[in-house]
Amino acid sequence: MSVTVLALIVVHMARFGTVHEADEGTEAHLFQILMPAQIPIIVFFAVKWLPRSRTQALEVLALQVAAALAVFAVVFSLHA
Repeated sequence: MSVTVLALIVVHMARFGTVHEADEGTEAHLFQILMPAQIPIIVFFAVKWLPRSRTQALEVLALQVAAALAVFAVVFSLHA
């Protein structure tokens, strides 16, 4: 989901640039829906896979956190 949001942001920036608009737009609303929606999925994954395969599960969780941080870094840099 984080990669999808990051792709939406990149495509929006490529099409329209970084112009601030009065309305947030579809991409902003999708960001607001998809980022919190992945929390239950991550929790389910952690509960299921951490006891079974700790190292591999931690690697996947680290990638998920890195992807989310990349999205938030791009969004916050656009508002600065």
